[in-house]
Amino acid sequence: MRGKAPGAPVRRPAARGRGSGPRVPGPPRGGGIRRRFEQARRTWDRPLTAYYLILGSSLLITVLGLVMVYSASMIKALELSLPGAYFFRKQLFAAAIGTALLLVASRMPAKLHRAFSYPLLVGTVFLMALVQVPGIGQSVNGNQNWLSVGGPFQLQPSEFGKLALILWGADLLARKQDKRLLSQWKHLLVPLVPVAFMLLGLIMLGGDMGTAIILTAILFGLLWLAGAPTRLFGGVLGLAGVVGFVLIKTNENRLSRFSCVGAIDVGPNGECFQAVHGIYALASGGWFGSGLGASVEKWGQLPEPHTDFIFAVTGEELGLVGTLSVLALFAALGYAGIRVAGRTEDPFVRYAAGGVTTWITAQAVVNIGAVLGLLPIAGVPLPLFSYGGSALLPTMFAVGLLIAFARDDPAAKAALAMRQPVFSRKRAGVRWKTMRRRVKKRPSGER
Repeated sequence: MRGKAPGAPVRRPAARGRGSGPRVPGPPRGGGIRRRFEQARRTWDRPLTAYYLILGSSLLITVLGLVMVYSASMIKALELSLPGAYFFRKQLFAAAIGTALLLVASRMPAKLHRAFSYPLLVGTVFLMALVQVPGIGQSVNGNQNWLSVGGPFQLQPSEFGKLALILWGADLLARKQDKRLLSQWKHLLVPLVPVAFMLLGLIMLGGDMGTAIILTAILFGLLWLAGAPTRLFGGVLGLAGVVGFVLIKTNENRLSRFSCVGAIDVGPNGECFQAVHGIYALASGGWFGSGLGASVEKWGQLPEPHTDFIFAVTGEELGLVGTLSVLALFAALGYAGIRVAGRTEDPFVRYAAGGVTTWITAQAVVNIGAVLGLLPIAGVPLPLFSYGGSALLPTMFAVGLLIAFARDDPAAKAALAMRQPVFSRKRAGVRWKTMRRRVKKRPSGER
């Protein structure tokens, strides 16, 4: 029997039993949660995150909007002795054209967008002035801001004014930044603010206060991105506030809209009828809604159920889950736009992406806030969601802008190139021709 070396440790058999073995230290508590959080953060920081968020959220908003337009407009169409799918067909046609515009905008380089901004601004100003000509412009719900395109189709030039101001303003500020002129307040304001005020004046001549609010938000967004000083920014904001106060105070209809904020009663003359019934629609939806097509308020109780108050019908038919889903999609689109504007080194891309994001998010906040009774009813549609081809077409073109800017990011370009197949058609054709030449050059015995 072999002996053991002196001083060697004596190995004792481990006692058998539950929990009697040596304890092996495991990962620290919370390590799994931290690991998952880190993985989620890395996934969220990938180069193509903004690209997929913009593409996916805008597509889902548009498709869900088509569904809700069909559901919300059916009764309205029957009231007007029209086919039940009348408004849905028009919106579907506008969405098809808007998809083509989105694809074109997503493939256009930034230089072409900058060159396109000037004819777009001139054409928009001409059409907006043409609206005010008697016999040419048309009035809808008391606002003189429509042109008849032909047949049942109408055009609202002020919707294209938002896109024109963003593209032209972004190109103007980018050129001045390249020349280092934005540090001087006169170069920061002129001619951006006068041109914006000209557009606002043409809009206000038609009485469209809601579009004027969105255009003002776009102007403030561009000034903020350009680094306007607090005093200058506050001065422009104060001037716009004074002008807005005067315009609201001198118009009884606009003043009554402010009195309906948070109203729970229709009022003695029914001035808060739309606001109160919008709250009724949201309240009756519950958690999961009454189901598609089962809204009660759209049966003549809720004015404009397929345009300004389509979010109320969504809450009644899809419930809180549906409305929160819409809010989440707009939040994702807004975050992606901010991310594109914040990560680029091109000043034009930063101003244009920031302007488009300001436009879509501000208009969504104004529309949803009015439906919830938190803001006065401004009469603006929910972007990509409400009925209206004049609003849908420029918005989808603007989304195409964001997609183009997200694709042009260097990291996104590299990621997209890595995902392309190794053997493309061109490479495969070149390799096949090379192989044929090698086979022909070989002796006959080696074939």
